[in-house]
Formats: sequence, structure tokens, C-alpha cells
Amino acid sequence: MTTTLRGLGAAVRAHPGATVGVLVGVFALHVFLPPLLLAVTRKPWTYFTFNPWLRQLPRYLTSSAPLDQKLDFLSRVAVFWFSADGPYGFPEWGFAVDTMDLARFLAMSLLVAAYFALVLYRRDQGRLGGWRASTSRAGGIVGAVAGVLGLSTGPCSVVGCGAPVLPVVGLVFAGLSSGTLAALSGASRILSAVVLLALTLVVTWLGWQAGSSSAERERAVR
Repeated sequence: MTTTLRGLGAAVRAHPGATVGVLVGVFALHVFLPPLLLAVTRKPWTYFTFNPWLRQLPRYLTSSAPLDQKLDFLSRVAVFWFSADGPYGFPEWGFAVDTMDLARFLAMSLLVAAYFALVLYRRDQGRLGGWRASTSRAGGIVGAVAGVLGLSTGPCSVVGCGAPVLPVVGLVFAGLSSGTLAALSGASRILSAVVLLALTLVVTWLGWQAGSSSAERERAVR
């Protein structure tokens, strides 16, 4: 673990701008791409807001409510949402992001940023271990976009699509059977966990490689 953290730290220090840029870009994609996709395929959103109740959060945290109740509520409270007005007073669609969604977005963004930082660092050293830099960058981009469209944003709440949660690739469809919607939602949760685990393993491996190389150079200098 120490070797991995050393390698990751060296990679981030070598490319701080690229790392921050990828992190911010992937996080922004997670937040804005789903409503943009819905706006293009269904109807432009007509309303956006942060949860007005969040102003009461400090009072709630200091209240006498049990700790487990507070933690459960904080894990599922909506932070902000987009929605589009529909006929007869019902929304055409809605996209809400809660605290767990934000945590997942941040985790995915950090992993993708770390991946790109490590790939760039290993490329600088000319030591990608047979893994071509162009292939690595393409794989990272595909992984990030796939995470945004179908995996990591899957558990976000959706209004007007016939189910409480759906992967983003399923947001554009209306009128699907309840069984199909349930299958999409379940598959999204599973695949989201798989993608996060796979990215974690890849970043750990690349970080260990970078850390080992850094340690070898330090020993050579001595």
C-alpha cells in the first residue's frame, strides 16, 4: 500500500493540472450529462434547484434524533434535481442526485483522474509495461463515459420513467415494462460496483508499478 501511494503521489505531482482537469471533467459529466441527454431525447428541463431543506441541515444534525437515523437520512437525502414540466401538471422527467450519488460520482472521478495521472507518468518514464499509451488513454475515456452513461449514475432517482432508479442509458425510454425497468436498475447497480472495483484494482496496480520504479531510482541515486 505504501508503494502504491508513493507512486500515485509521484504521478499526481508530475501532472497536477491534467489530474485536476480530468477529475473536474468527469465529475461534471456525471452531474450534467444525464439531464442533457434527457433534454435532447425527451424534453428540455424547465426547473433546477438545490434541496431547500438543506438550510435546515445544521439544526437537524444538532437535534436529539438518534445517530443511526441521522446517518440513514443523510445517505439518501436529495441534494439537487432537474425536472421538465409535462402535461396535466405531472413532470415529463426528473433527475435527482442524493448524497450517495455524489459520493459515487466523486469516487469515480478520483479513480479516473488517478488512472490518467498514472498512465501519463508511466508514459513519461517510457515504462507502460507493453500497454500502449494510446490504448490506455482510450480505455480510460471509454471507461469514464461508460460509467457516466450506464453505470455509476444508475442509482440516481428518475421521475416520469416508470421506476425510481434507472441507468442513464435507460432514461430516454418511456413505456417499458416494469420487469425491464427493474432489470435495468438491478444491472446498473451491479455493473457500477464492478466498474468501481475494476478501476480500483487497475489504479492500485499502476500505482504500485510507479512506486516501485520511484524506489528503484532512489536506490540507484544513493
